[in-house]
Amino acid sequence: MKRILSTLRFLAVLAALVPAAAHAQAPQPPEIAARSYLLFDVTANQLLATKDIDAPVDQASLTKLMTGYLVFDALRSRKISLAQKLPVSPRAWKMPGSRMFIDPKMQVPVGDLIQGMVVQSGNDATIALAEGVGGTVENFVRLMNEQAKALGMNATSYKNPEGLTEPGHTSTARDLSVLATRLMKDFPEYMHYYATKRYSYPGTPTSNSSNRNMLLFRDPTVDGLKTGHTDAAGYCLVATSRREFPGLGQRRLLSIVLGAASENARANESQKLLNWGYTAFDAVKLFDAGQAVATPDIWKGRENQLRIGREEAIVVAIPAGSAGKISTRIARPDPLVAPYTKGQSIGTLEVMLGDQALGKVPLVALEGVEQAGMWGRAWDALRLWIR
Repeated sequence: MKRILSTLRFLAVLAALVPAAAHAQAPQPPEIAARSYLLFDVTANQLLATKDIDAPVDQASLTKLMTGYLVFDALRSRKISLAQKLPVSPRAWKMPGSRMFIDPKMQVPVGDLIQGMVVQSGNDATIALAEGVGGTVENFVRLMNEQAKALGMNATSYKNPEGLTEPGHTSTARDLSVLATRLMKDFPEYMHYYATKRYSYPGTPTSNSSNRNMLLFRDPTVDGLKTGHTDAAGYCLVATSRREFPGLGQRRLLSIVLGAASENARANESQKLLNWGYTAFDAVKLFDAGQAVATPDIWKGRENQLRIGREEAIVVAIPAGSAGKISTRIARPDPLVAPYTKGQSIGTLEVMLGDQALGKVPLVALEGVEQAGMWGRAWDALRLWIR
């Protein structure tokens, strides 16, 4: 239930924020040679640039992001462990495409299979993990589709865990941004796998050890996430970078480039998007995590005021140099009448850039306020009537 509520809150914020590129004064993105692309400011929860982000696309090995999500969830719930050894079935061994080069004579630890899937993009490792978590590949695919729906990825359909081309095995840039963002948010303890540059399992070719994500070798701020390539999908890359900024701390951007012409092109176009996002837009922190945006009066409660804000810092991305044009206002029910529980929705913070709406950030109760006793409620009822 907690994860479902977190998903709904994330989607609410994502849906409420207006793409910065929609504003007339927003910087124009560079020309990107790809079928579709997206640049998302993870820290600010804002889209900075888009092209055809709702167009169906073949997923290729970007599929493995969802496979990873389910594997990490199984680790957290202790259905499997990193040290646990899984068998390599003939089905896994015979998988075509990118491989870890494991075979049925091996029993491979889950931790190594994850690296084989992420770093080497091994289809054999992916099938071994799917069978280990789901019992069968078919059941695992069912779990993938259920998880996609739970995350709000309504334009995504999975037919396999590894990403080989099949009719109906499609997603969109928008859905992939939701998946990538939730993967980082929900499982930070496993994200180091996506920053691993080289890996090979003992007894397998060391020539197969390099991560396909070229940006890991070019840009020290890049720490993920996944490449993909098939004839149908073209060359694809979901890349994420985090850089330090004074007064803000770490700022993370996510780029998604789908259908580029080559391995080098997907890296170049992704780097172009990331660099542009960091320089063309400033990230401005409006409120710290847990800081009260306002403390309005509350009636019929054991407390006289209610602190409202967000558990996360409220950050907005704006065209560079335009911080002085930001204004905010709160839209909320009035009067506020107890009880309220911690985390309960309490209106929105509307953010303006000049005379244009930049977005609406949902606000919640930062603490609970219980209902007052009978006499307290009666007194406030009288005060409200006079008011």
